[in-house]
Amino acid sequence: MRVLAVDWSGDARDARRRIRVAEARPGRLRSVRGGLDRDGVGDLLLALRQGPTPAAVGLDFSFGLPGWFARAHGAGDLPGTWALAAADGERWLRECPPPFWGRPGTRRPADDPARPLLRRTEQEAGAQGLHPLSTFQVGGAGAVGTGSVRGMALLARWRAAGIGVWPLDPAPGPEGVLVVEVYPRAMTGPVVKSSGAARAAHVAADPRIPVELRDDVAATEDAFDAALAALGMAEHVDGPASLGASADPTDRLEGRMWLPPRG
Repeated sequence: MRVLAVDWSGDARDARRRIRVAEARPGRLRSVRGGLDRDGVGDLLLALRQGPTPAAVGLDFSFGLPGWFARAHGAGDLPGTWALAAADGERWLRECPPPFWGRPGTRRPADDPARPLLRRTEQEAGAQGLHPLSTFQVGGAGAVGTGSVRGMALLARWRAAGIGVWPLDPAPGPEGVLVVEVYPRAMTGPVVKSSGAARAAHVAADPRIPVELRDDVAATEDAFDAALAALGMAEHVDGPASLGASADPTDRLEGRMWLPPRG
């Protein structure tokens, strides 16, 4: 199975400059590259689907929204949420109606157990010591909402074209592509990713990264995240390769991150 990871971008005008795609096998980074916009990532997935080897592709954006929000807007499953994002996502990003926040003049909603800002999978990641942010946050440091909303709007199109989306779909057989939601911080460790020197030191100490790729990996946070996510997935390739479709109603409504085994 081929293993790739995409560091995604929700940038409306310059996603091509930010998106990075890395490929790895167990114990070795094979490549990291840029030059694709969001539609280009879709083209890559379709090209992989035509290849002779199955592929698992990690995407670092939220595949869904908290269940209470989805249900309140008439969505009973992930495809319903993707349809919402395709129809209303740009308005959410432009007007930032509650519970979205992050634009000037908006504030983070107060905590409400009946209307949590995190999905169940994000809460579970938090219990493991990780710190995923709410998809409702569409601006500010580390915000993931913009990229996620624009990514959700594409997932239905990709799935209709034959790309599997976990947890709705199982790992492919001898051919095909499955995309999974990943959280790169689970695979980078506690390195200060905003520091170029820290990234370079981390890369230099990682024997899985060939010398000829070190500068490219350390050059930006985007490349660093893509490379380490691909390596993390490849180290546990039996996990993505054996994923089954989830029957859990919350998984099928909110989505679920793939995280590497602990320990």
